[in-house]
Amino acid sequence: MSSRSLPLISSTEVNKHNTEKDCWVTLYQRKIYNVTGFLNEHPGGGDIILPYAGKDITEIMSDIISHEHSESAYEMLDDSMLIGYMATSIEEEELLNNNNKTPVEMKLNYTGEIPSDEQNYDMYEFHENLPTLEKLSIQTDFEEDAKKHKFLDLNKPLLMQILRSNFSKEFYLDQVHRPRHYGKGSAPLFGNFLEPLSLTPWWVIPVVWLPPNMALFFYGAYNLPFLTAISFWIMGLFVWTFVEYCLHRFIFHLDGYLPDHPIFLTLHFLLHGIHHYLPMDGYRLVLPPTLFIILAYPFYKLIFAIFPFYIACVGFAGGTLGYIMYDVTHYVLHHTKLPGFLQDIKTYHLEHHYKNYEMGFGVTSRFWDVIFNTEIDSTYEKRN
Repeated sequence: MSSRSLPLISSTEVNKHNTEKDCWVTLYQRKIYNVTGFLNEHPGGGDIILPYAGKDITEIMSDIISHEHSESAYEMLDDSMLIGYMATSIEEEELLNNNNKTPVEMKLNYTGEIPSDEQNYDMYEFHENLPTLEKLSIQTDFEEDAKKHKFLDLNKPLLMQILRSNFSKEFYLDQVHRPRHYGKGSAPLFGNFLEPLSLTPWWVIPVVWLPPNMALFFYGAYNLPFLTAISFWIMGLFVWTFVEYCLHRFIFHLDGYLPDHPIFLTLHFLLHGIHHYLPMDGYRLVLPPTLFIILAYPFYKLIFAIFPFYIACVGFAGGTLGYIMYDVTHYVLHHTKLPGFLQDIKTYHLEHHYKNYEMGFGVTSRFWDVIFNTEIDSTYEKRN
């Protein structure tokens, strides 16, 4: 099978291809094959296949009474007839930027032939132009990816693979910033009881942090003049935008300053590398509450040491509100269709993932990128 990415296709679309002139089948309720041209070549005749047109053939393929199939039969399917993967309900909901809870059809207009603009399209390379949203829904071919790049196996817990690896820092940084798309929910990170700690739905952030944030603000504001409270609250919001930029640029993208050792590469992957490796994973787009507490604690101690108590309360509330808005915005930029005036922010952030991860560190705005000359421009030269 050639080294290429394959699209996700909805079960509804697969079911439509159920005739002699247009026959698709699935294997393991996952792999999709266009067997139209094979009907007349099948040793048992096309009549055996047609009842399964638009359906799954896993059971009949393994039924030795009906017709025994060798390993070469499965290899032939993969080599010449595999055209995509059938989307799960999670994929249909999350990978196609769907806001509601109803299933979404993956209308890729896929006919069984690879479109000319996709034959040589490599999702693992960096591109001068941002890939279309349709291409961002292409699932990585796990086996082909592991064989070609010799990096990580997406079917196994990722963290231990890095910890036990002998990857050089240069190789790790190159690979971890080439986006993959798991396509089956969230890829295993720990592979044990710690796994739930790494998965955080976006709505957890406002539900957990807004109540204490508002309580802290009103507690401080109640004991301060109104203008003083509002002024320091706004200052906290503004300071957050700078903190957001610095955290993203100097902590999350420490990259070049990492010690060349598996322990430090593992820490990098845990903190931010996994997000660049799997940028469309909807459950790893916001900071888990425990990680936020660890990162926020030094700022909390600093602010309450510098400012009088009540001013520190409203200032810290402004800063943490900025964080809440940042995390929710980050999820929205990856998984929500936005009105035109906000689309520019979405495009800019996705360019950070798919165009140049060493630039464009602002998420909620590009203000500090402009100030510090790290703004992504439209003439970015493609990487080698």
